[in-house]
Amino acid sequence: MGWAGRLFDMRNTLVRMVLLDLSGVCYLAFGTRAGPTPTVTQWVLAVVAFAVALVLHRRPLANLVVQAGLLAIAIPLIDDFTINQVGASWALLEVTMRVRRGRTIWLAATLLAVVDLTDSIGDPLGRVASGLVGLTPEVGVPLLLGLVIRTNRELSRQAVERAAAEQRRHESESRAARADERSAIARELHDVVAHHVASMVLRVGVARHVLTDLDPRVGQVFDDVHGTGTAALAELRRLVAVLRNPDGVRGDAALTAIEPSALPAALGATVDRARQAGVTVEAEFDPAIGSLDAVRGLAVLRLTQEALTNVAKHAGTSALARLVVAVRDGAVHWEVSDNGRGGVPAVPPGGGHGITGMRERVEVLGGQLEAGPTDTGWRVRTVLPAVPAASTAGPSAVSVPRDREAPASSPAPEAA
Repeated sequence: MGWAGRLFDMRNTLVRMVLLDLSGVCYLAFGTRAGPTPTVTQWVLAVVAFAVALVLHRRPLANLVVQAGLLAIAIPLIDDFTINQVGASWALLEVTMRVRRGRTIWLAATLLAVVDLTDSIGDPLGRVASGLVGLTPEVGVPLLLGLVIRTNRELSRQAVERAAAEQRRHESESRAARADERSAIARELHDVVAHHVASMVLRVGVARHVLTDLDPRVGQVFDDVHGTGTAALAELRRLVAVLRNPDGVRGDAALTAIEPSALPAALGATVDRARQAGVTVEAEFDPAIGSLDAVRGLAVLRLTQEALTNVAKHAGTSALARLVVAVRDGAVHWEVSDNGRGGVPAVPPGGGHGITGMRERVEVLGGQLEAGPTDTGWRVRTVLPAVPAASTAGPSAVSVPRDREAPASSPAPEAA
């Protein structure tokens, strides 16, 4: 907005009146030197007009009535009533810009025109015609300028409303598109993934009962696979529910958080399953992790599951992995490293999303994930910042991505 736009802004009425009064004072002090010196009456009427303009700057209609009255008094008393004439014309401009009803504008313009024409009462017809022409700068110009400003302001308001409506429409369409996409993903999860997982769980269950004289260790493997598949099915059902109706499960703590006191046990179960897969895991848990907020606790669990799965998949089941989870000054320091020779590439060649999902989860909580090779293998680590005091009310204080999550009781999810 330029200086002219700011000058005629409705919030700057006092500024306009101050500038107008200063202009009037300069006119009386310097502008009439070529003519007669301003009389005392002229100064009195001018000062009263200045004061009324300042006092009534928020009441344009009252200001116009008083300014028109002062002009009616000045016309028969003084020869140069320019100050009062300009004051009344400016008051008409303010009325035109600011009042809501169009009828009030035309009544105000009529009032000022009648007052201006009192100077022509009793004059010859030619002077009356000249007075009518003189209404153009005194009444017509402020009326026209006020209507232009008023119209432009209304057009600007309508443009803003249209832009806001368009933004709301765009957001509504975007939400509808995302809902359709979630529904499609939910159907695929239900019809394809869940179907195959259920089939595998069923076959493992049948095998456990059909093969009765198996080695006990094989039976334990069957039991573990059956339990893992059952837990995966439960998680898939909950994930499908999230995709189909996110608002309906937003308050479900099982989907968004983990009990802080259960975190050490859940991490221990994850480490045990990695060891059952053949990976040697050295784990160091800070006792303070049991007091973490639920959201960061869930993030630590998911990161650990994904990282240990990547160790088994890329470094080999004979690898040595080291897990460290520590809490310092409220921040969670988490790290998993291994001595494998391969390592997990930052962007897996098969188009996997394991590291990407871990990075997204960490960034949601305000941290940065570091993943890369070391001299002996691969390391992934991060620091989850301390939670501000205002954000520790509960799991709903932070929105946690629900994709790529695995249940706390299930083994580490396979890296994509």
